[in-house]
This record gives sequence, structure tokens and C-alpha cells, in this order.
Amino acid sequence: MILVTGATGHIGNVLIRQLLDKGEKVRALVWKGEDTTSIRDLQIETIEGDVLDLRSLKPAFKGVDVVYHLAGVISIMPGHNPFVWDVNVQGTRNVLQIARQEGIRRLVYTSSIHAIARAPHGVQIDESLPFDINNPYGAYDRSKAEASLEVQEASLAGLDAVIVCPTGVIGPYDFRRSEMGNVILDAALRKTTLYVDGAYDFVDVRDVADGLIKASEHGRKGENYILSGQKISVRYLLETVREVTGYAFPKFKIPFRLAEIASHFTPAFYIWRKTKPKFTPYSLEVLQSNSDISHVKASRELGYTPRPIYASITDTVRWFLENYILLFAKKGT
Repeated sequence: MILVTGATGHIGNVLIRQLLDKGEKVRALVWKGEDTTSIRDLQIETIEGDVLDLRSLKPAFKGVDVVYHLAGVISIMPGHNPFVWDVNVQGTRNVLQIARQEGIRRLVYTSSIHAIARAPHGVQIDESLPFDINNPYGAYDRSKAEASLEVQEASLAGLDAVIVCPTGVIGPYDFRRSEMGNVILDAALRKTTLYVDGAYDFVDVRDVADGLIKASEHGRKGENYILSGQKISVRYLLETVREVTGYAFPKFKIPFRLAEIASHFTPAFYIWRKTKPKFTPYSLEVLQSNSDISHVKASRELGYTPRPIYASITDTVRWFLENYILLFAKKGT
């Protein structure tokens, strides 16, 4: 039996689909009352639990051989966020504790490229860089770094665990509409799109899921593997969406300096409107940061081979358009 935490998320539901294709038996850990649309029609066992509640985790781990720990909270908002820290750090500690108690054979932890120390332009980012718990750019980055170090410590203490660090994830089955998923969908629907100059490394969610499985099968205990894809500009992404749909849409480039000034006011706006953040100082920093990211280690040791990003964008657009009415239009979004 395989347990997947964070099962309803973008990576989680795609991972489950691939595990089922391999004939595996899968158990999904879900929060009470959580929207399970992304896994509703899959032939899996679901069990309610909370990574912050040790007692609720015990039934989920019974009879489990491999655990994929993906449960976490992503945030691009500035400042300290206790909930992000609690779920990402304390939740991981709880998962590690139960995994040791239940004698789990292997645990695969999904960290993030943002957990790794930033490197200046001109320096290739790879696994030789440390996890940075003092990262100044965001609470999310620090929490994922701290959780990754917890996994490494658990591995040194005897737990067979491995860590993977995906870059910016895009792809089909994006039921919750990730930050970049929203950008792609809006462009596909020909909505007016504002953007700034910038680029980042994006990777297909299906390749990340495949990398997770390969890490479980071939990863070395205690090791970290970067699952990157291809560096592309925001403009390239938008132009690819236009090419795939065959329709132009209004897009306007905002001068970076103006965007930088405006970004200091947007967090308060998102809090006031109770909407999902899209444009913050953090997101701007990411688009301007060094994104020369290597997946050589994962390719060499795991056999990881990401597909061309053009194919990922194409499949994402098609999935969104095919499922828009069913999944999103009824919600008024």
C-alpha cells in the first residue's frame, strides 16, 4: 500500500494517477471537508486526517509500505505566516515520527526549489547548494528548507527517506488553478493579461510525478534531487498559449520598476478582497532571480527526463479548455 499526503493537490492527484497506471494500491490522506474533485473518480482508498494531528495520522499509516509526503501550504505573501510554518514544518515532523513508528520502508518528501539557497546569476543551481532556513524572500521558502532539513535528520537517524525539489510546476489536472495555471487559463480565455519581463524554470506536473516515483525506486537514502524543466520567459509562455489556441488576446507589459512599486500595495488588497494572491514582491523576485537550474543529478541517478515545455503548455491549455465549463464556469470563476 502507498500513502499520498496532499493527495488532492496538483502534484498529488497526478502522482496518484501514475501510481494507479502502474497497478499500485493507493491510499489518499485528505483533510476533513476538503474538496476532493481532483481524485473523486479514482479507484483509491481515502482517509481523513490532519498532518498537525498525530492521532489522526496513525490509521492512515497502517499497512503502508511507501509514503509520498506532499501535504503543504504554498504562500507568496510577505511576512511571517504561522499556518504555513505549522503545516510545512510541524506537519512534516509529525509525518516523520509516524513513519518511524510504523516502520515505513521508504518516504519521499516533496520539497521545493525555493528551499535551496538563492545563487547569483551566472552560478548554476544544483544539489550542492544547501537548504536555506534564513532565506529572506518568504516564509514559504524558509518553511520548506526547515522541513527538508528535518527529513535529512530523520534519514541520518535511520528512516529511509529521499527529497525532491521541483521548480515551477505547470500542467494538466490543475483542478485548483495554480498561480501559473491561472495565467495560462486567462490567456486561453482571451482575457486581458498584464505581465512583466522575467523568466523562470517550469516543469510539467507529469514529469514531477514520474520523478517522485523514480526517486522512490532509485533515489539514494538522504539525498536531494532537483526536478527542473526548462527556463522560459513569461512572454514566451503567453505567446505559446496564443499559438495553441489560435486566438490573440490583449496583453500589456508593465515596466518592472512600476510593478515593483505597485507590488508593495497588492498584499493588503488581496487580504481585503479575500482573493488568491497573484502579484506580490515575492512573485516579482522569483521572475528576476537566477533560474539556471540543473536536473543532471536526477537524470543521472533516477533516469529523470522532462518533456519539452512547449508540449506542457499545449497540454495545459487543452486540459483547461476541455474542463472549463465542468469545473470552473459553474463556480463563477
